[in-house]
Amino acid sequence: MTNADILRIRADFPALNQDVNGKPLVYLDNGATTQKPQVVIDALAHYYAYDNSNVHRGAHTLSDRATQAFEGARVTLQQFLNAKKSEEIVWTRGTTESINLVASTWGRQNLTAGDEILVTGMEHHSNIVPWQMLCEQTGSKLRPIPVKENGELDMDAFATMLSDKVKLVSVVHVSNALGTINPVETIIKMAHEVGAKVLVDGAQAVSHWNVDVQALGVDFYAFSGHKLFGPTGIGVLYGKEDLLNAMPPYQGGGEMIAHCSFEKTTYNVLPYKFEAGTPNIAGAIGLAAAIDYLNTLDRVALAKHEDSLLLKANELSEQLGDIRRIGTAAKKASVFSFLLANAHPGDVGTLLDQQGIAVRTGHHCAMPLMDQYAIPGTVRASFSFYNTLDDVERLFTGLEKAKMFLL
Repeated sequence: MTNADILRIRADFPALNQDVNGKPLVYLDNGATTQKPQVVIDALAHYYAYDNSNVHRGAHTLSDRATQAFEGARVTLQQFLNAKKSEEIVWTRGTTESINLVASTWGRQNLTAGDEILVTGMEHHSNIVPWQMLCEQTGSKLRPIPVKENGELDMDAFATMLSDKVKLVSVVHVSNALGTINPVETIIKMAHEVGAKVLVDGAQAVSHWNVDVQALGVDFYAFSGHKLFGPTGIGVLYGKEDLLNAMPPYQGGGEMIAHCSFEKTTYNVLPYKFEAGTPNIAGAIGLAAAIDYLNTLDRVALAKHEDSLLLKANELSEQLGDIRRIGTAAKKASVFSFLLANAHPGDVGTLLDQQGIAVRTGHHCAMPLMDQYAIPGTVRASFSFYNTLDDVERLFTGLEKAKMFLL
C-alpha cells in the first residue's frame, strides 16, 4: 500500500480535510470513533431526502423502499460476519446495548447462584458493569482473568479458572486501551470444553480485519457501527440462532410482537423479537454503506499499513525518550497508549490539540486496568488505514513541543 494509495483513500473522508487550531488535522482518535467516508454520508442523506418512512407493514412506496434498504443492510451484515442466516443479526444501539441485551435475556434465564462469569482484566466498562448487575440479581460471581504486565492475557490463569461453574466467558477481541489482540479462537475452544458460552466484544476488531463468526464458533459477537466508519447509534449483536430463539425478549413494544391481547402476548420471530420500536433505519443503511465501501478496499494490505504506523510510533518513541508505553503485547492492533514522563495525560492531549493533533486521554473506560498499572490513564493514539506516516511523525513533533512546556 503506497502513500499515494492512502492519500486517495483519505480523499474519501471529508472530515480529514480540515484545519484545527490553524493546523491540518491529524486524527488519531479512531479507537473512540472513526471518520465516515462520503458514501456513508450520502447514504444517510439519500434515505432522509427520498425514502424517509417507517419500515415493515407500510402500504406505500416509501415504506417499501425503506424496508428493502433496511433488511438489505441486515443481509450485508450477515455476509460481513459470515453468519449462517440474516436472522442471527440483531440491530442495537451499539456494543454496550448488545452486551446488556445478552445479560438481561440469556443471563437472567441461564445463571443462578454459584455460577461464574469470566471476563478479562482489560475489559471496557460495558463488558464489566452489565455482568456485575446480573450477578447482583442472580447470585452468580464475576471473575476477572489476569492481565500480564505487557498487556497480554494470562492464558495459564484462564485455564485454571475454567470449570463447570463457568457459564459464560465474555472477552474483548482487541483491547481499546492497550491494543492487545486476544486469542479468541483459543478462548472460545477452551470455554466450550467446559460447557460455557462465549461473547466477544468486537468493537475494536472489525475496523481492522474481517471477522468470521462461524470459523470462530463464537456464541455472541457484538460491535458498534461508529467504530466501523458508519453512523453513531447503530450496533450489531450476532447470536447463534438456537440461542437467540431460546432467549426471552429484551424490551416490549411494537414490532417485537406476533399478537398482542390483554390476555396474552406472543412474540415475533427472529430477529424482530429483540427489536422493539422504530429502529435506527438510517443507521443500519449507513452501516451497510460503510461495509460496501470497505469491500472495495484491500483490507489485508490496509492492515499491514496500520501495522507499519504502529511500528513507526514505537521507533519514534525510542528516539523521543521520557515516554512510557502502556501495553507491549506481541500481537497488537494499531493502538499506541503511553505516558509522557510525569505529565498528566490530559495536559498532553490539550497541547497536542493546539497543534491540530486529536488523541484520546484518560482511563478509556478501563479503570480496573488503569488501577492494575497504578496510573490515572494514558494518552492514546489509535491509527486507522487513512492515517499516514506523516501523521505519526507529526504526533511525535507535537510531543517534542509538549515536553518543552511540561517537563
